[in-house]
Amino acid sequence: MTKLLEWVSVLSAMFAVWYSLIGGYVKHPLIEKNINLILISPLIFIALFGLYAVTVVLYRVFTFNNCEEAAKELQNEIAEARKDLLDKGLKF
Repeated sequence: MTKLLEWVSVLSAMFAVWYSLIGGYVKHPLIEKNINLILISPLIFIALFGLYAVTVVLYRVFTFNNCEEAAKELQNEIAEARKDLLDKGLKF
């Protein structure tokens, strides 16, 4: 199952439950008491998902590994490549 299909399945199930609650198909005093919260619950979920996404991105940015050894190795390879190209007659 692809990620898109997973997201569509979950969103469809959540929409079906939400629609049954606001459509009056499920009768319960607790639902009737909190109908305003149920109506705006999709907006709350979107806001919470956005907060989660920002948190994950910021965490991964702040904990990004800095590879000093790999950078030095890459600089050495670039220097070797330039030297090799100069020996072959290419000028920068």
